[in-house]
Amino acid sequence: MPRFVLVTSLFDPLDVGAVRLANRVLMAPLTRMRASQPGDLPNDLMTQYYRQRASAGLIISEGTQISTEGKGYLDTPGIHSIEQIARWRLITDAVHAEGGLIAAQLWHTGRVNHESLHAEGEWPVSASAVAVRTRTTISDGQGGLARANVPVPRALATDEIARVVADYAHATACAREAGFDLVEIHAAHGYLLHQFLSADSNHRTDAYGGSLDNRLRLLSEVVDASVAAWSADRVGVRFSPVGSFNGLEDPDGAATGLAVARALRARDLAFLHLSEPDWAGGPVLDDDYRGALREAYDGVIIGAGNYDVAKAQRLLDAGFIDAAAFGRTFIANPDLPRRLRDGLPLNPQRVERFYGGDGTGYTDYPAYDA
Repeated sequence: MPRFVLVTSLFDPLDVGAVRLANRVLMAPLTRMRASQPGDLPNDLMTQYYRQRASAGLIISEGTQISTEGKGYLDTPGIHSIEQIARWRLITDAVHAEGGLIAAQLWHTGRVNHESLHAEGEWPVSASAVAVRTRTTISDGQGGLARANVPVPRALATDEIARVVADYAHATACAREAGFDLVEIHAAHGYLLHQFLSADSNHRTDAYGGSLDNRLRLLSEVVDASVAAWSADRVGVRFSPVGSFNGLEDPDGAATGLAVARALRARDLAFLHLSEPDWAGGPVLDDDYRGALREAYDGVIIGAGNYDVAKAQRLLDAGFIDAAAFGRTFIANPDLPRRLRDGLPLNPQRVERFYGGDGTGYTDYPAYDA
């Protein structure tokens, strides 16, 4: 059942693990494909972009690959090399200078990947070698972007799992060194950890497949490794238990999601971030499921997915969520908390400039000027 909470506004402060947020309007993780090459490096343009949006209660960074193996899209940044750490430090310092907070989203795309993004002989990996009908973004060979079908991945061998877990721990330590305030483990949207959670994509017969407990094992080990690399109050998890994402159909996802919530409750993490399916054209979550999720997890829950002030406030008042993350509206409105608080008009979104390119449609959206 929903818990009783004393929340009067989306703009009240909130304690999230080790940090205190100035408001509950969060910036959702948003892939933008502006990292510099070679090296998948954050850059000055990205620094400007994140600095502009520092009034969010918390910025959750774009998906940031934990290893070269984890990269599944062109021009996305990493958080595993010395140079990447140094470049991210410029971004976190800029956000902090504006009074903001920022979390690093730790990302391994698994089978949502393409061989052209890797050295010869390297191949996309997953829980199992299962074909999937989805696409990713690669170079068109002429300086632009192209969409390409993903190949059938190879299944990670059992003795490779420890390496993947260690990569998450290393990325957590790198994020801490880079000055991030928190990390978010991306276990949603059909990427690697979600591929292990779902029986649709996990056909393994070892300790990481078969039963629900076994399919939960990799996420549990990753969370524990990240906690060991920093602390529980600095680690959150994003998941998407209901809906279809990146070719992953999971009819049992709702039950799996509640099992994830119960498993994470015992670990006293900073937050659980629920990505709802309606942002991608899926169904709207009903209040029965929201209530079951709240019963399963009594820590901070962040909701994301087609939120506006009215939806966020209703769910806050009901006790189903503690904060709301906004995605595409934050792309177009760097001062979104102010606009929502004061009822100011929103900038129109330029969807054609969401991915790749220069500052056009990235850093040139204006703050409100009366």
